[in-house]
Amino acid sequence: MEGGVVKPNKTEFSECFKTIWRTPYIMLLAFSAGIGGLLFGYDTGVISGASLYIRDDFKDVERHTWLQETIVSTAVAGAIVGAAIGGWMNDRFGRKKSILCADFLFCLGSLTMALAPNPWVIIVGRLFVGLGVGLVSMTSPLYISEASPARIRGALVSTNGLLLTGGQFLSYLINLAFSKTRGNWRWMLGIAGVPPLVQFILMCFLPESPRWLYRQNKIIEARDILEKIYPSNEVGEEMKALQSSVETEKEAEGSLGDGILSKMKSAWGNKVVRRGLYAGVTVQVAQQFVGINTVMYYSPTIVQLAGFASNRTALALSLVTTGLNSFGTVLSMLFVDRFGRRRLMIISMVGIITCLVVLSILFFQASVHAPLVGISESNRFGVNYTCSDFKGSTNPSSWNCMTCLRASSGCGFCASNENIYYPGACLAVDTITRSSCRAQHRTWYTYGCPSKFGIFTVLLLGLYILCYAPGIGTVPWIVNSEIYPLRYRGTGGGIAAVSNWVSNLVISETFLTLTETLGSSGTFLLFAGFSTVGLVAIFFLVPETKGMHFEEVEKMLEKGYRPRLWCCQDKDMKSAS
Repeated sequence: MEGGVVKPNKTEFSECFKTIWRTPYIMLLAFSAGIGGLLFGYDTGVISGASLYIRDDFKDVERHTWLQETIVSTAVAGAIVGAAIGGWMNDRFGRKKSILCADFLFCLGSLTMALAPNPWVIIVGRLFVGLGVGLVSMTSPLYISEASPARIRGALVSTNGLLLTGGQFLSYLINLAFSKTRGNWRWMLGIAGVPPLVQFILMCFLPESPRWLYRQNKIIEARDILEKIYPSNEVGEEMKALQSSVETEKEAEGSLGDGILSKMKSAWGNKVVRRGLYAGVTVQVAQQFVGINTVMYYSPTIVQLAGFASNRTALALSLVTTGLNSFGTVLSMLFVDRFGRRRLMIISMVGIITCLVVLSILFFQASVHAPLVGISESNRFGVNYTCSDFKGSTNPSSWNCMTCLRASSGCGFCASNENIYYPGACLAVDTITRSSCRAQHRTWYTYGCPSKFGIFTVLLLGLYILCYAPGIGTVPWIVNSEIYPLRYRGTGGGIAAVSNWVSNLVISETFLTLTETLGSSGTFLLFAGFSTVGLVAIFFLVPETKGMHFEEVEKMLEKGYRPRLWCCQDKDMKSAS
Protein backbone atom coordinates (compact mmCIF):
# COMPACT_ATOMS: atom_id res chain seq x y z
CA MET A 1 0.00 0.00 0.00
CA GLU A 2 2.71 2.49 0.99
CA GLY A 3 5.92 3.63 -0.64
CA GLY A 4 7.41 6.31 -2.82
CA VAL A 5 5.80 8.00 -5.77
CA VAL A 6 5.08 5.46 -8.46
CA LYS A 7 5.45 6.51 -12.08
CA PRO A 8 3.31 4.63 -14.59
CA ASN A 9 4.69 2.44 -17.34
CA LYS A 10 3.18 0.13 -19.95
CA THR A 11 3.24 -2.89 -17.62
CA GLU A 12 1.54 -0.91 -14.88
CA PHE A 13 -1.22 0.28 -17.21
CA SER A 14 -1.81 -3.30 -18.34
CA GLU A 15 -1.97 -4.42 -14.70
CA CYS A 16 -4.27 -1.49 -13.96
CA PHE A 17 -6.85 -2.61 -16.52
CA LYS A 18 -6.76 -6.17 -15.19
CA THR A 19 -7.14 -5.04 -11.58
CA ILE A 20 -10.06 -2.67 -12.10
CA TRP A 21 -11.78 -5.31 -14.25
CA ARG A 22 -11.60 -7.69 -11.29
CA THR A 23 -12.35 -4.96 -8.69
CA PRO A 24 -14.50 -2.17 -10.21
CA TYR A 25 -14.75 -0.55 -6.77
CA ILE A 26 -11.17 0.71 -7.20
CA MET A 27 -12.11 2.47 -10.41
CA LEU A 28 -15.15 4.03 -8.74
CA LEU A 29 -12.90 5.49 -6.03
CA ALA A 30 -10.33 6.79 -8.50
CA PHE A 31 -12.88 8.19 -10.96
CA SER A 32 -14.93 9.93 -8.29
CA ALA A 33 -11.86 11.67 -6.87
CA GLY A 34 -10.45 12.21 -10.37
CA ILE A 35 -13.38 14.47 -11.25
CA GLY A 36 -11.42 17.00 -9.20
CA GLY A 37 -8.72 16.97 -11.87
CA LEU A 38 -11.38 17.55 -14.52
CA LEU A 39 -12.71 20.53 -12.52
CA PHE A 40 -9.19 21.89 -12.08
CA GLY A 41 -8.63 21.79 -15.85
CA TYR A 42 -12.07 23.11 -16.78
CA ASP A 43 -12.04 26.10 -14.45
CA THR A 44 -8.51 27.13 -15.47
CA GLY A 45 -9.35 26.86 -19.17
CA VAL A 46 -12.93 28.14 -19.45
CA ILE A 47 -12.05 31.73 -18.58
CA SER A 48 -9.91 32.08 -21.72
CA GLY A 49 -13.02 31.90 -23.92
CA ALA A 50 -15.51 33.43 -21.52
CA SER A 51 -13.37 36.57 -21.17
CA LEU A 52 -13.89 37.35 -24.88
CA TYR A 53 -17.62 37.76 -24.26
CA ILE A 54 -17.33 39.29 -20.78
CA ARG A 55 -15.44 42.23 -22.27
CA ASP A 56 -18.15 42.57 -24.95
CA ASP A 57 -20.85 42.82 -22.26
CA PHE A 58 -19.00 45.09 -19.82
CA LYS A 59 -17.37 48.23 -21.20
CA ASP A 60 -15.13 48.58 -18.15
CA VAL A 61 -13.51 45.21 -18.89
CA GLU A 62 -12.92 46.17 -22.53
CA ARG A 63 -11.42 49.53 -21.59
CA HIS A 64 -9.29 48.43 -18.63
CA THR A 65 -6.77 45.67 -19.26
CA TRP A 66 -6.04 45.31 -15.54
CA LEU A 67 -9.68 44.39 -14.89
CA GLN A 68 -9.59 41.54 -17.41
CA GLU A 69 -6.28 40.37 -15.93
CA THR A 70 -7.81 40.46 -12.44
CA ILE A 71 -10.80 38.37 -13.54
CA VAL A 72 -8.39 35.75 -14.89
CA SER A 73 -5.79 35.81 -12.11
CA THR A 74 -8.11 35.98 -9.07
CA ALA A 75 -8.67 32.24 -9.40
CA VAL A 76 -4.89 31.74 -9.25
CA ALA A 77 -4.69 33.88 -6.10
CA GLY A 78 -7.50 31.80 -4.58
CA ALA A 79 -5.68 28.61 -5.57
CA ILE A 80 -2.58 29.75 -3.67
CA VAL A 81 -4.67 30.15 -0.51
CA GLY A 82 -6.54 26.88 -1.18
CA ALA A 83 -3.29 24.96 -1.64
CA ALA A 84 -1.80 26.59 1.47
CA ILE A 85 -4.67 25.48 3.71
CA GLY A 86 -5.21 22.22 1.84
CA GLY A 87 -2.54 20.33 3.75
CA TRP A 88 -3.99 21.39 7.10
CA MET A 89 -7.56 20.52 6.02
CA ASN A 90 -6.49 17.11 4.72
CA ASP A 91 -4.82 16.27 8.01
CA ARG A 92 -7.49 17.80 10.25
CA PHE A 93 -10.74 16.78 8.52
CA GLY A 94 -9.69 14.06 6.09
CA ARG A 95 -9.44 13.71 2.31
CA LYS A 96 -13.15 13.05 1.75
CA LYS A 97 -14.41 16.13 3.60
CA SER A 98 -11.77 18.27 1.88
CA ILE A 99 -13.03 17.14 -1.53
CA LEU A 100 -16.64 17.82 -0.48
CA CYS A 101 -15.61 21.32 0.66
CA ALA A 102 -13.89 21.93 -2.70
CA ASP A 103 -17.06 20.81 -4.52
CA PHE A 104 -19.13 23.28 -2.50
CA LEU A 105 -16.71 26.09 -3.40
CA PHE A 106 -16.84 25.10 -7.09
CA CYS A 107 -20.64 25.13 -7.12
CA LEU A 108 -20.85 28.42 -5.22
CA GLY A 109 -18.30 30.07 -7.48
CA SER A 110 -19.93 28.82 -10.70
CA LEU A 111 -23.38 30.03 -9.60
CA THR A 112 -21.98 33.40 -8.51
CA MET A 113 -20.28 33.96 -11.87
CA ALA A 114 -23.27 32.82 -13.92
CA LEU A 115 -25.56 35.33 -12.18
CA ALA A 116 -23.00 38.15 -11.88
CA PRO A 117 -24.49 41.63 -12.62
CA ASN A 118 -21.05 43.26 -12.89
CA PRO A 119 -17.34 42.34 -13.24
CA TRP A 120 -16.65 42.58 -9.50
CA VAL A 121 -19.13 39.80 -8.72
CA ILE A 122 -17.40 37.67 -11.37
CA ILE A 123 -14.14 38.29 -9.51
CA VAL A 124 -15.74 37.09 -6.24
CA GLY A 125 -16.94 33.93 -8.03
CA ARG A 126 -13.47 33.38 -9.47
CA LEU A 127 -12.04 33.63 -5.96
CA PHE A 128 -14.37 30.86 -4.71
CA VAL A 129 -13.46 28.69 -7.70
CA GLY A 130 -9.76 29.35 -7.12
CA LEU A 131 -10.03 28.21 -3.50
CA GLY A 132 -11.64 25.00 -4.78
CA VAL A 133 -8.93 24.54 -7.42
CA GLY A 134 -6.13 24.90 -4.87
CA LEU A 135 -7.81 22.51 -2.46
CA VAL A 136 -8.65 19.84 -5.03
CA SER A 137 -5.20 20.07 -6.69
CA MET A 138 -3.71 18.73 -3.45
CA THR A 139 -6.49 16.41 -2.30
CA SER A 140 -7.55 14.44 -5.39
CA PRO A 141 -4.13 12.90 -6.20
CA LEU A 142 -3.63 12.20 -2.49
CA TYR A 143 -6.98 10.41 -2.12
CA ILE A 144 -6.43 8.36 -5.30
CA SER A 145 -2.92 7.36 -4.27
CA GLU A 146 -3.98 6.30 -0.76
CA ALA A 147 -7.03 4.37 -1.99
CA SER A 148 -5.18 2.50 -4.77
CA PRO A 149 -3.21 -0.75 -4.74
CA ALA A 150 0.52 0.02 -4.86
CA ARG A 151 1.10 -1.91 -8.08
CA ILE A 152 -1.27 0.34 -10.08
CA ARG A 153 -1.06 3.54 -8.05
CA GLY A 154 1.04 5.40 -10.60
CA ALA A 155 -1.37 4.60 -13.43
CA LEU A 156 -4.42 5.69 -11.43
CA VAL A 157 -2.80 8.91 -10.17
CA SER A 158 -1.71 9.75 -13.71
CA THR A 159 -5.37 9.63 -14.78
CA ASN A 160 -5.87 12.70 -12.59
CA GLY A 161 -3.37 14.56 -14.79
CA LEU A 162 -5.05 13.28 -17.94
CA LEU A 163 -8.45 14.42 -16.64
CA LEU A 164 -6.92 17.83 -15.90
CA THR A 165 -5.77 18.37 -19.50
CA GLY A 166 -9.01 16.75 -20.65
CA GLY A 167 -10.93 19.32 -18.58
CA GLN A 168 -9.07 22.13 -20.33
CA PHE A 169 -9.96 20.66 -23.73
CA LEU A 170 -13.59 20.22 -22.63
CA SER A 171 -13.74 23.87 -21.54
CA TYR A 172 -12.81 25.00 -25.05
CA LEU A 173 -15.46 22.73 -26.56
CA ILE A 174 -18.07 24.16 -24.17
CA ASN A 175 -16.92 27.70 -24.99
CA LEU A 176 -17.31 26.99 -28.69
CA ALA A 177 -20.71 25.34 -28.20
CA PHE A 178 -22.14 28.35 -26.33
CA SER A 179 -20.41 31.04 -28.39
CA LYS A 180 -23.61 31.95 -30.27
CA THR A 181 -26.01 31.38 -27.37
CA ARG A 182 -27.64 34.29 -25.57
CA GLY A 183 -25.82 34.82 -22.29
CA ASN A 184 -22.91 32.80 -23.69
CA TRP A 185 -20.27 33.50 -21.02
CA ARG A 186 -22.80 32.89 -18.24
CA TRP A 187 -23.45 29.38 -19.57
CA MET A 188 -19.71 28.75 -20.02
CA LEU A 189 -18.97 29.62 -16.40
CA GLY A 190 -22.20 28.31 -14.88
CA ILE A 191 -22.07 24.83 -16.38
CA ALA A 192 -18.88 24.25 -14.38
CA GLY A 193 -21.17 23.69 -11.38
CA VAL A 194 -22.46 20.36 -12.77
CA PRO A 195 -19.35 18.12 -12.36
CA PRO A 196 -18.73 19.15 -8.71
CA LEU A 197 -22.37 18.38 -7.94
CA VAL A 198 -21.89 14.91 -9.43
CA GLN A 199 -18.68 14.44 -7.48
CA PHE A 200 -20.30 15.63 -4.25
CA ILE A 201 -23.06 13.02 -4.61
CA LEU A 202 -20.60 10.22 -5.44
CA MET A 203 -18.22 11.09 -2.61
CA CYS A 204 -21.07 10.98 -0.08
CA PHE A 205 -21.30 7.23 -0.72
CA LEU A 206 -17.54 6.56 -0.73
CA PRO A 207 -15.25 5.98 2.26
CA GLU A 208 -12.46 8.08 3.72
CA SER A 209 -8.85 7.34 2.82
CA PRO A 210 -7.67 4.22 4.72
CA ARG A 211 -4.38 5.95 5.54
CA TRP A 212 -6.10 8.93 7.18
CA LEU A 213 -8.41 6.61 9.11
CA TYR A 214 -5.43 4.66 10.42
CA ARG A 215 -3.74 7.89 11.56
CA GLN A 216 -6.94 8.69 13.48
CA ASN A 217 -6.73 5.24 15.16
CA LYS A 218 -9.80 4.04 13.24
CA ILE A 219 -8.02 0.81 12.42
CA ILE A 220 -11.09 -1.40 11.90
CA GLU A 221 -12.59 1.06 9.39
CA ALA A 222 -9.25 1.27 7.54
CA ARG A 223 -9.11 -2.53 7.31
CA ASP A 224 -12.69 -2.70 5.99
CA ILE A 225 -11.71 -0.42 3.09
CA LEU A 226 -8.53 -2.35 2.34
CA GLU A 227 -10.61 -5.54 2.13
CA LYS A 228 -12.61 -3.95 -0.69
CA ILE A 229 -9.43 -2.96 -2.54
CA TYR A 230 -7.10 -5.94 -2.06
CA PRO A 231 -7.57 -9.72 -2.34
CA SER A 232 -8.20 -11.26 1.07
CA ASN A 233 -4.75 -12.92 1.18
CA GLU A 234 -3.00 -9.52 0.80
CA VAL A 235 -4.94 -7.49 3.37
CA GLY A 236 -2.84 -8.53 6.37
CA GLU A 237 0.41 -7.64 4.63
CA GLU A 238 -0.97 -4.27 3.54
CA MET A 239 -2.11 -3.48 7.10
CA LYS A 240 1.45 -4.11 8.34
CA ALA A 241 2.89 -1.90 5.60
CA LEU A 242 0.38 0.82 6.47
CA GLN A 243 1.24 0.62 10.17
CA SER A 244 4.97 0.83 9.47
CA SER A 245 4.59 3.78 7.10
CA VAL A 246 2.35 5.79 9.45
CA GLU A 247 4.69 5.21 12.40
CA THR A 248 7.69 6.32 10.35
CA GLU A 249 5.80 9.39 9.20
CA LYS A 250 4.84 10.36 12.76
CA GLU A 251 8.44 10.00 13.93
CA ALA A 252 9.62 12.24 11.10
CA GLU A 253 6.97 14.84 11.93
CA GLY A 254 8.05 14.83 15.56
CA SER A 255 11.68 15.51 14.63
CA LEU A 256 10.71 18.44 12.38
CA GLY A 257 8.39 20.21 14.82
CA ASP A 258 4.73 21.06 14.61
CA GLY A 259 4.65 24.57 13.11
CA ILE A 260 5.07 25.47 9.46
CA LEU A 261 7.88 27.93 10.24
CA SER A 262 9.81 25.37 12.25
CA LYS A 263 9.51 22.83 9.42
CA MET A 264 10.72 25.38 6.87
CA LYS A 265 13.61 26.43 9.10
CA SER A 266 14.60 22.82 9.60
CA ALA A 267 14.40 22.16 5.85
CA TRP A 268 16.50 25.19 4.92
CA GLY A 269 19.10 24.32 7.56
CA ASN A 270 19.63 20.89 5.99
CA LYS A 271 22.23 21.01 3.19
CA VAL A 272 20.65 18.16 1.22
CA VAL A 273 17.14 19.65 1.39
CA ARG A 274 18.45 23.11 0.52
CA ARG A 275 20.10 21.78 -2.63
CA GLY A 276 16.93 19.85 -3.41
CA LEU A 277 14.94 23.08 -3.08
CA TYR A 278 17.30 24.82 -5.50
CA ALA A 279 16.36 22.19 -8.07
CA GLY A 280 12.68 21.82 -7.14
CA VAL A 281 11.87 25.53 -7.03
CA THR A 282 13.92 26.21 -10.18
CA VAL A 283 11.93 23.81 -12.34
CA GLN A 284 8.57 25.03 -10.96
CA VAL A 285 9.36 28.71 -11.56
CA ALA A 286 10.82 27.93 -14.99
CA GLN A 287 7.62 26.05 -15.87
CA GLN A 288 5.57 29.23 -15.41
CA PHE A 289 8.01 31.82 -16.78
CA VAL A 290 8.14 30.15 -20.19
CA GLY A 291 4.70 31.78 -20.48
CA ILE A 292 2.57 28.65 -20.69
CA ASN A 293 -0.38 30.07 -18.79
CA THR A 294 -0.56 33.05 -21.10
CA VAL A 295 -1.51 30.42 -23.69
CA MET A 296 -3.84 28.51 -21.33
CA TYR A 297 -5.61 31.60 -19.94
CA TYR A 298 -5.42 33.88 -22.99
CA SER A 299 -5.20 31.49 -25.94
CA PRO A 300 -8.18 32.95 -27.89
CA THR A 301 -6.87 36.48 -27.20
CA ILE A 302 -3.43 35.48 -28.56
CA VAL A 303 -5.13 34.06 -31.66
CA GLN A 304 -6.88 37.42 -32.04
CA LEU A 305 -3.54 39.20 -31.63
CA ALA A 306 -2.35 37.04 -34.54
CA GLY A 307 -5.06 38.54 -36.76
CA PHE A 308 -8.20 36.42 -36.30
CA ALA A 309 -10.85 38.90 -35.13
CA SER A 310 -13.84 36.56 -34.75
CA ASN A 311 -14.40 35.25 -31.21
CA ARG A 312 -15.71 31.95 -32.58
CA THR A 313 -12.72 31.50 -34.90
CA ALA A 314 -10.34 32.29 -32.05
CA LEU A 315 -12.04 29.67 -29.87
CA ALA A 316 -11.96 27.05 -32.63
CA LEU A 317 -8.24 27.58 -33.32
CA SER A 318 -7.50 27.52 -29.59
CA LEU A 319 -8.74 23.93 -29.48
CA VAL A 320 -5.50 23.03 -31.26
CA THR A 321 -3.37 24.16 -28.32
CA THR A 322 -5.41 22.34 -25.67
CA GLY A 323 -5.60 19.17 -27.76
CA LEU A 324 -1.83 19.17 -28.24
CA ASN A 325 -1.36 19.75 -24.50
CA SER A 326 -3.29 16.55 -23.74
CA PHE A 327 -1.30 14.68 -26.39
CA GLY A 328 1.98 15.99 -24.99
CA THR A 329 1.06 14.80 -21.50
CA VAL A 330 0.65 11.26 -22.84
CA LEU A 331 4.04 11.54 -24.59
CA SER A 332 5.65 12.48 -21.28
CA MET A 333 4.28 9.35 -19.61
CA LEU A 334 5.87 7.27 -22.39
CA PHE A 335 9.30 8.93 -22.54
CA VAL A 336 10.16 10.34 -19.10
CA ASP A 337 11.68 7.08 -17.84
CA ARG A 338 13.42 6.40 -21.15
CA PHE A 339 15.17 9.74 -21.70
CA GLY A 340 15.42 10.99 -18.13
CA ARG A 341 14.01 14.04 -16.35
CA ARG A 342 16.88 16.50 -16.87
CA ARG A 343 17.44 15.66 -20.52
CA LEU A 344 13.74 15.90 -21.34
CA MET A 345 13.47 19.31 -19.65
CA ILE A 346 16.54 20.71 -21.43
CA ILE A 347 15.31 19.53 -24.83
CA SER A 348 11.90 20.97 -23.99
CA MET A 349 13.36 24.36 -23.00
CA VAL A 350 15.48 24.61 -26.16
CA GLY A 351 12.36 23.96 -28.26
CA ILE A 352 10.35 26.49 -26.26
CA ILE A 353 12.99 29.23 -26.65
CA THR A 354 13.14 28.62 -30.40
CA CYS A 355 9.35 28.82 -30.74
CA LEU A 356 9.11 32.00 -28.63
CA VAL A 357 11.82 33.76 -30.69
CA VAL A 358 10.11 32.81 -33.97
CA LEU A 359 6.72 33.90 -32.53
CA SER A 360 8.28 37.25 -31.61
CA ILE A 361 9.56 37.67 -35.16
CA LEU A 362 6.16 36.77 -36.65
CA PHE A 363 4.33 39.28 -34.41
CA PHE A 364 6.91 41.95 -35.28
CA GLN A 365 6.45 41.33 -38.99
CA ALA A 366 2.68 41.41 -38.55
CA SER A 367 2.87 44.83 -36.86
CA VAL A 368 5.22 46.24 -39.51
CA HIS A 369 3.01 45.04 -42.38
CA ALA A 370 -0.31 45.96 -40.72
CA PRO A 371 -2.87 47.67 -43.03
CA LEU A 372 -2.72 51.46 -43.16
CA VAL A 373 -5.39 53.73 -41.70
CA GLY A 374 -7.20 55.67 -44.45
CA ILE A 375 -8.27 59.22 -43.64
CA SER A 376 -11.24 58.99 -45.98
CA GLU A 377 -12.16 55.57 -44.62
CA SER A 378 -12.20 56.93 -41.05
CA ASN A 379 -14.16 60.06 -41.97
CA ARG A 380 -16.80 57.92 -43.68
CA PHE A 381 -18.17 56.99 -40.24
CA GLY A 382 -18.36 60.60 -39.12
CA VAL A 383 -15.94 62.85 -37.26
CA ASN A 384 -17.56 62.09 -33.89
CA TYR A 385 -16.80 58.38 -34.25
CA THR A 386 -13.21 58.74 -35.46
CA CYS A 387 -10.45 57.92 -32.95
CA SER A 388 -9.56 61.17 -31.12
CA ASP A 389 -5.82 60.42 -31.18
CA PHE A 390 -5.97 59.89 -34.93
CA LYS A 391 -7.85 63.16 -35.45
CA GLY A 392 -5.27 65.02 -33.38
CA SER A 393 -2.25 63.41 -35.03
CA THR A 394 0.16 65.67 -36.90
CA ASN A 395 1.00 62.88 -39.33
CA PRO A 396 -2.11 60.69 -39.75
CA SER A 397 -0.84 59.23 -43.03
CA SER A 398 1.82 57.31 -41.07
CA TRP A 399 -0.77 55.46 -39.00
CA ASN A 400 -1.46 51.80 -39.53
CA CYS A 401 -3.76 49.34 -37.76
CA MET A 402 -1.27 48.64 -34.97
CA THR A 403 -0.77 52.37 -34.30
CA CYS A 404 -4.53 52.71 -34.05
CA LEU A 405 -4.94 49.86 -31.55
CA ARG A 406 -2.16 51.22 -29.35
CA ALA A 407 -3.71 54.71 -29.18
CA SER A 408 -4.19 55.89 -25.60
CA SER A 409 -7.81 56.95 -26.12
CA GLY A 410 -9.00 53.41 -26.84
CA CYS A 411 -9.48 52.82 -30.57
CA GLY A 412 -10.44 49.97 -32.85
CA PHE A 413 -9.68 49.19 -36.48
CA CYS A 414 -12.50 48.68 -38.97
CA ALA A 415 -11.04 46.77 -41.91
CA SER A 416 -11.89 47.53 -45.53
CA ASN A 417 -14.89 45.62 -46.89
CA GLU A 418 -13.07 45.07 -50.18
CA ASN A 419 -9.96 43.44 -48.74
CA ILE A 420 -8.94 43.29 -45.08
CA TYR A 421 -5.36 44.18 -46.07
CA TYR A 422 -6.43 47.47 -47.71
CA PRO A 423 -6.49 50.74 -45.68
CA GLY A 424 -9.27 50.77 -43.08
CA ALA A 425 -10.80 53.13 -40.50
CA CYS A 426 -9.54 53.99 -37.01
CA LEU A 427 -12.58 54.52 -34.77
CA ALA A 428 -13.39 55.10 -31.13
CA VAL A 429 -14.28 51.89 -29.32
CA ASP A 430 -17.95 51.71 -28.35
CA THR A 431 -21.02 49.66 -29.16
CA ILE A 432 -22.25 52.05 -31.88
CA THR A 433 -19.02 52.12 -33.90
CA ARG A 434 -18.56 48.37 -33.59
CA SER A 435 -22.12 47.76 -34.83
CA SER A 436 -21.72 50.31 -37.65
CA CYS A 437 -18.52 48.66 -38.81
CA ARG A 438 -20.04 45.18 -38.86
CA ALA A 439 -23.22 46.47 -40.52
CA GLN A 440 -21.09 47.34 -43.57
CA HIS A 441 -19.77 43.75 -43.68
CA ARG A 442 -16.41 44.82 -42.33
CA THR A 443 -14.28 43.08 -39.70
CA TRP A 444 -13.79 44.85 -36.36
CA TYR A 445 -10.36 44.53 -34.69
CA THR A 446 -9.51 45.59 -31.13
CA TYR A 447 -6.62 43.26 -30.21
CA GLY A 448 -4.74 42.28 -33.36
CA CYS A 449 -4.59 43.40 -36.97
CA PRO A 450 -5.28 41.64 -40.27
CA SER A 451 -2.17 39.58 -40.95
CA LYS A 452 -0.92 37.14 -43.55
CA PHE A 453 1.26 35.63 -40.83
CA GLY A 454 -1.70 34.61 -38.64
CA ILE A 455 -1.90 30.93 -39.59
CA PHE A 456 1.86 30.51 -39.08
CA THR A 457 1.49 32.03 -35.61
CA VAL A 458 -1.17 29.47 -34.68
CA LEU A 459 1.04 26.64 -35.97
CA LEU A 460 3.97 27.97 -33.90
CA LEU A 461 1.72 28.06 -30.82
CA GLY A 462 0.92 24.40 -31.43
CA LEU A 463 4.61 23.54 -31.77
CA TYR A 464 5.33 25.51 -28.59
CA ILE A 465 2.77 23.39 -26.70
CA LEU A 466 4.29 20.18 -28.12
CA CYS A 467 7.70 21.29 -26.86
CA TYR A 468 6.29 22.28 -23.47
CA ALA A 469 3.91 19.49 -22.46
CA PRO A 470 6.17 16.38 -22.53
CA GLY A 471 9.07 18.14 -20.81
CA ILE A 472 8.87 21.20 -18.60
CA GLY A 473 5.08 20.79 -18.46
CA THR A 474 5.04 17.52 -16.50
CA VAL A 475 8.58 16.66 -15.39
CA PRO A 476 8.87 19.34 -12.61
CA TRP A 477 6.20 17.49 -10.59
CA ILE A 478 8.15 14.22 -10.94
CA VAL A 479 11.42 15.92 -9.94
CA ASN A 480 9.79 17.33 -6.80
CA SER A 481 8.50 13.90 -5.86
CA GLU A 482 12.04 12.45 -5.98
CA ILE A 483 14.47 15.19 -4.96
CA TYR A 484 13.77 15.50 -1.20
CA PRO A 485 14.53 13.10 1.66
CA LEU A 486 11.39 11.26 2.83
CA ARG A 487 10.87 13.24 6.03
CA TYR A 488 11.09 16.57 4.17
CA ARG A 489 9.08 15.57 1.11
CA GLY A 490 5.87 17.30 2.19
CA THR A 491 7.61 20.52 3.20
CA GLY A 492 9.84 20.67 0.13
CA GLY A 493 7.02 19.81 -2.27
CA GLY A 494 4.78 22.41 -0.62
CA ILE A 495 7.37 25.18 -0.98
CA ALA A 496 7.92 24.29 -4.64
CA ALA A 497 4.17 24.14 -5.33
CA VAL A 498 3.62 27.58 -3.80
CA SER A 499 6.46 28.99 -5.93
CA ASN A 500 4.67 27.55 -8.98
CA TRP A 501 1.33 29.16 -8.08
CA VAL A 502 2.92 32.53 -7.24
CA SER A 503 4.80 32.53 -10.56
CA ASN A 504 1.53 31.61 -12.27
CA LEU A 505 -0.15 34.60 -10.60
CA VAL A 506 2.58 37.00 -11.72
CA ILE A 507 2.36 35.87 -15.35
CA SER A 508 -1.44 35.80 -15.57
CA GLU A 509 -1.79 39.22 -13.90
CA THR A 510 0.71 40.96 -16.21
CA PHE A 511 0.37 39.40 -19.68
CA LEU A 512 -2.13 41.81 -21.23
CA THR A 513 -0.36 44.80 -19.67
CA LEU A 514 2.90 43.56 -21.18
CA THR A 515 1.33 43.24 -24.63
CA GLU A 516 0.09 46.83 -24.36
CA THR A 517 3.46 48.12 -23.13
CA LEU A 518 5.93 46.02 -25.14
CA GLY A 519 3.69 44.79 -27.92
CA SER A 520 3.07 41.12 -28.71
CA SER A 521 6.53 40.75 -30.24
CA GLY A 522 8.32 42.25 -27.25
CA THR A 523 6.28 40.20 -24.78
CA PHE A 524 7.13 36.85 -26.40
CA LEU A 525 10.78 37.91 -26.72
CA LEU A 526 10.74 38.67 -22.98
CA PHE A 527 9.40 35.17 -22.28
CA ALA A 528 12.19 33.79 -24.49
CA GLY A 529 14.67 35.65 -22.26
CA PHE A 530 13.06 34.23 -19.10
CA SER A 531 13.18 30.76 -20.66
CA THR A 532 16.88 31.14 -21.45
CA VAL A 533 17.59 32.02 -17.82
CA GLY A 534 15.49 28.99 -16.80
CA LEU A 535 17.44 26.71 -19.16
CA VAL A 536 20.77 27.84 -17.67
CA ALA A 537 19.43 27.37 -14.12
CA ILE A 538 18.15 23.87 -14.92
CA PHE A 539 21.50 22.90 -16.45
CA PHE A 540 23.49 23.97 -13.38
CA LEU A 541 21.07 23.22 -10.53
CA VAL A 542 18.93 20.21 -11.50
CA PRO A 543 20.47 16.71 -11.36
CA GLU A 544 19.25 13.63 -13.17
CA THR A 545 17.22 11.34 -10.89
CA LYS A 546 16.15 8.72 -13.44
CA GLY A 547 16.45 5.19 -12.09
CA MET A 548 17.83 6.33 -8.72
CA HIS A 549 16.51 5.28 -5.32
CA PHE A 550 15.66 8.02 -2.84
CA GLU A 551 18.77 7.16 -0.81
CA GLU A 552 20.99 7.54 -3.91
CA VAL A 553 19.48 10.95 -4.66
CA GLU A 554 20.15 12.02 -1.08
CA LYS A 555 23.81 10.90 -1.28
CA MET A 556 24.26 12.72 -4.58
CA LEU A 557 22.95 15.98 -3.09
CA GLU A 558 25.07 15.50 0.04
CA LYS A 559 28.14 15.19 -2.15
CA GLY A 560 27.19 18.18 -4.28
CA TYR A 561 25.90 18.17 -7.85
CA ARG A 562 28.07 19.16 -10.80
CA PRO A 563 26.48 19.41 -14.24
CA ARG A 564 27.91 17.09 -16.88
CA LEU A 565 27.21 16.12 -20.43
CA TRP A 566 24.57 13.41 -20.83
CA CYS A 567 27.02 10.81 -22.12
CA CYS A 568 29.32 11.29 -19.13
CA GLN A 569 26.37 11.29 -16.73
CA ASP A 570 25.02 8.05 -18.18
CA LYS A 571 28.44 6.41 -17.65
CA ASP A 572 28.56 7.61 -14.06
CA MET A 573 25.08 6.28 -13.36
CA LYS A 574 26.00 2.88 -14.81
CA SER A 575 29.19 2.69 -12.79
CA ALA A 576 27.32 3.75 -9.64
CA SER A 577 24.79 1.01 -10.12
